Amino acid sequence: MTLVIIAALVLATAALLLLALELRRKNMQLWLPAYMRRSERPAHEGPTHILFCFVDHFEPRWANADYESEVRRVDRWAQDYPRLARKHRDADGCFPKHCFYYPEEEYRKEHLDKIEALCREGFGEIEIHLHHHNDTEAGLREKLSRFTRELRDTHGALSTWPGSDKLAWGFVHGNWALDNSEPDGSNCGINNELIILDDEGCYADFTLPSAPSATQTAKINSIYYAKDDPNQPKSHNQGRDVSIGGKSWGDLMIIQGPLMLNWKNRKWGLLPRIENSDIRSSSPPDSKRVDLWVKAGIHVKGRPEWVFVKIHTHGTQDNDMDMLLGDPVDAMFSTLETKYNDGEKHVLHYVSTREMYNIVKAAEAGKKGDPNNFRDFILKPPPNRATGAK
Repeated sequence: MTLVIIAALVLATAALLLLALELRRKNMQLWLPAYMRRSERPAHEGPTHILFCFVDHFEPRWANADYESEVRRVDRWAQDYPRLARKHRDADGCFPKHCFYYPEEEYRKEHLDKIEALCREGFGEIEIHLHHHNDTEAGLREKLSRFTRELRDTHGALSTWPGSDKLAWGFVHGNWALDNSEPDGSNCGINNELIILDDEGCYADFTLPSAPSATQTAKINSIYYAKDDPNQPKSHNQGRDVSIGGKSWGDLMIIQGPLMLNWKNRKWGLLPRIENSDIRSSSPPDSKRVDLWVKAGIHVKGRPEWVFVKIHTHGTQDNDMDMLLGDPVDAMFSTLETKYNDGEKHVLHYVSTREMYNIVKAAEAGKKGDPNNFRDFILKPPPNRATGAK
């Protein structure tokens, strides 16, 4: 009996050591306290509306590819994505809307001409992605001003703020390092980045979650405003939740995707894997993951019946394109449409990040009912969205 007890203690100790090592290796200490404190989404009457958005860090030059590889990658999306998207519709008759977050430093007109054509058919919208290192405020402002104007003037992309010609756009930071959030200061260099993004026209940031990166914030599964401390990095680590009857606060809205623990997919059969909303061949989107995204219950405080699901990918990485443009993502959309679009318990809406922001602001303003009515609540569609395109 004593040997059995000793063996059990040894196994328990080993398990705890493995857990501690895994926690540190995956930087889970940054966000696990918030995860453990999370509460269930409040009950409500009527159906739950699922606002589903697919954000793509769309990098044709990934891994320093040669030009021929860039062209092949973009052509694959231009040819195959319409075939996939046309098979699927939400409750409003909309196709899945792929959000092409295109890197400023990789701009090629011929690539974006092809993505623009997809947008004109209603298959998505173009927004801003940026990788930079050791940058300056002047350098960042110049990049954003030049690139956003190029996208608007040449490709008909981006919305504008009401009553002005100021461009409005969503943002995803390269290498996850929003507001200089890498501990060593790499991949950014600017502590007042949230202020600059707001000044230049950004309507919201869609970088997070970034786990297991050290850039991951303590605040998770949230839609919130962050206030920049220009003397400190990672000011978006905490913030103020967007809520019904509230108003804009701080410097920038942060719309996060789900960050959960997946107990149905365990490492070594013991530890839950991190569900970080990332779609790739090594972590394809099965029905259990879809359930976790919905369970995360990301919503505007006071409007629990509108659940926001933002997932992300790197769409031009060669190892992932068969999955992203093939059966796994096809099955993901089918799961959403069969399980979360019955019209009674759930209603599905495929949205762009611009539409997601508009619906968030509508909730904040106290709007209720069908969120389809608020896709263009503040920011209107960009010129490259054909009139009436679903």
